[in-house]
Amino acid sequence: MRFQKFSFGLWCFLACTMTSTTAQASELSDKLQSSDYVLLMRHTRAPGTGDPANYTLDDCKTQRNLSDEGRKQGVTVGNWLKQQGVQTADVQTSAWCRCKDTAELLNFGRVTVEPTLASFFDEMAQAKTQNQKLQQFIAAKLKTKGKQALILVTHHVNIYEFMGENIASGDMVLAKVDSNGKMTSYKLIPRPS
Repeated sequence: MRFQKFSFGLWCFLACTMTSTTAQASELSDKLQSSDYVLLMRHTRAPGTGDPANYTLDDCKTQRNLSDEGRKQGVTVGNWLKQQGVQTADVQTSAWCRCKDTAELLNFGRVTVEPTLASFFDEMAQAKTQNQKLQQFIAAKLKTKGKQALILVTHHVNIYEFMGENIASGDMVLAKVDSNGKMTSYKLIPRPS
């Protein structure tokens, strides 16, 4: 009889714990299924700043790239997003190899290069114009994405211009946006380790 009471108590505890975890885990995925939220992500660890002189987007060897740690981080973030209930995603990325690699390591399938996510680090005067184009892109994508999450992998400067805050490599921003793609509020999500 004691064993039955213990087993029943253990079962109740586990059921409550699992229900609580699922409820918490679904908040992010629920928001990303709506047409009000987008997830911006800074590429994972790529040591250094900017790119070497004379780099080209067609040749990854000329760019600053992900380290081994950065590659592991990309896989970890993708697994974490799936644990949060994000099962399908439209993943858009900057053309820089460190962003494309991060986007692919998330493992949501096909990745699309989006020009509005391109870095303007070498041309900071383009920040406002690039951000306006990004907002227009977000507004259009959110209208057509259906229930899948919209994940944008980009650079520090782009995210700073969009939300006004510095974030670390691999960090994410859950941004609520208006019908014009302009952010109205956000939640910073540190890179899971």
